[in-house]
Amino acid sequence: MYIVTGGAGFLGSAMVWQLNRMGVRDIIVVDNLGESGKWRNLRNLNYTDYFHKDAFMEMVLHGDEPWETTEAVIHMGACSSTTMQDMDYLWENNLRYSQSLCAWAMERGVRFINASSAATYGDGSGGFDDDPDRLDELRPLNPYGYSKHRFDLWARDQGLLEGIVSLKFFNVFGPNEYHKGEMRSMVCKAYEQITGDGSLRLFKSHREEFRDGGQMRDFVYVRDCTALMAWFLENPGVNGLFNVGTGTARTWNDLAAAVFAAMGAEKRIEYIPMPETIRHSYQYHTEAKMDRLAAIGAPVPSTTLEDAVAEYVRKYLAGKDSYL
Repeated sequence: MYIVTGGAGFLGSAMVWQLNRMGVRDIIVVDNLGESGKWRNLRNLNYTDYFHKDAFMEMVLHGDEPWETTEAVIHMGACSSTTMQDMDYLWENNLRYSQSLCAWAMERGVRFINASSAATYGDGSGGFDDDPDRLDELRPLNPYGYSKHRFDLWARDQGLLEGIVSLKFFNVFGPNEYHKGEMRSMVCKAYEQITGDGSLRLFKSHREEFRDGGQMRDFVYVRDCTALMAWFLENPGVNGLFNVGTGTARTWNDLAAAVFAAMGAEKRIEYIPMPETIRHSYQYHTEAKMDRLAAIGAPVPSTTLEDAVAEYVRKYLAGKDSYL
């Protein structure tokens, strides 16, 4: 039995897909489906049962869970909105929930893989080093990043990083992200914009050292992320805190060019002012330091931006079935 929280969300449903590819069907999906449309992410997948996240946690806290054969908890569930300002909600949903589930797994000797985030690095001025001893130096720019950072601090201070995996995902994109609204990747939104009027809108730069569209991100394909998590499931003795990126930053202009090329369309980019509400918390450069992940022999994400965008656009966004 495998438990995947956020199992109907982007990374979670992709991980259920990965487990299915590994021959695993005995999966509990935990999520909050509501009216989000996330249920569509599950249509192509095989799993045993679904529980609302609150009902699931009630069973965990009161010892009513019927999952004595659980091999692993893959905890991808969280509010991932970088614009969410309700810190009380994030504290309970992203931090307390994660702590309780982690403790439950540790008490039972169950493998625990957690989704952290590159948002914990703040403006990146201190670098992107995933050494746990440097966690105290980080200053996240938004409540979401801070909620993820607090879990990593807690896990380190409790000595749990020796027994769990916490993964700092950078800019992940790929199929099954369609329900995320404004939190969708720019690949997905770019395809929609270009299909609509033939052009793509990117934010202007408000820093002299970056030209318009020259802001940089470490873009990583979702398939590489799930392959990495599968590796950790197959190597249960390897634990710790690790970045998940390619180790190479690319510009928004690079990403735009890849989307236009995948669509066979003429490149037309309009640069628009960045909203005042996010200028103070906008990351201009992210680039994962991948030394520690490479040192343990894990499969470091390596699909190029161009290849990943081409597959996503042609096979999924413009394909017969948009879902994994």
